[in-house]
Amino acid sequence: MARYTGPSCKQCRRESLKLFLKGERCYTDKCSFDRRPYPPGQHGQRRSKFTEYGIRLREKQKVRRIYGVLERQFRTYFEKAYQTKGVTGELLLGLLERRLDSVCYRLGFAATRADARQLVRHKHVQVNGKTVNIPSYLVKPGEKVSVREKSRSIVRVALALEGVERRGVPEWLELDKGTVTGTVKTMPNREEITLPIQEQLIVEFYSR
Repeated sequence: MARYTGPSCKQCRRESLKLFLKGERCYTDKCSFDRRPYPPGQHGQRRSKFTEYGIRLREKQKVRRIYGVLERQFRTYFEKAYQTKGVTGELLLGLLERRLDSVCYRLGFAATRADARQLVRHKHVQVNGKTVNIPSYLVKPGEKVSVREKSRSIVRVALALEGVERRGVPEWLELDKGTVTGTVKTMPNREEITLPIQEQLIVEFYSR
């Protein structure tokens, strides 16, 4: 399946927002977004005014890039949220947060969601003691997500766990650093998703 393999920092600059796609590098002076906080390309420093459609498109693209999902996947999540009783935008974000790769990132098993996706794909992650290698697996309350015992010595996992204090673990998750295990306590609430997202714009984009 197609996946973006270009420079991560270019995506942050395109969305005019630091998406923290490079992990710890985003907190240092080497961050490209801090050094060049304008869109990429030869016309990047020109002032640009978005249309109403463009504003909603950019919001949708921003969320897609944050969670690292493709357009077809994203639309499937939207349709699932739309068909579920409740606030569509909040349900959409809840589905994205409950992805296994996103949960691993939130628990601090990986420095970025891309690293978390690779961790899951390479069978380093278990759910309730069973290996799951599907990044889009939706975790449920009561399930335990852990890194396999043989995989806990991986350098990138250890370094990511050291930096988890900087990001913090959301209240709907509980982390046991000693066993590298996390427990899903409840479904994620909108208040616990602190990302600068205007989900209503995404709903309006797909409802046009």
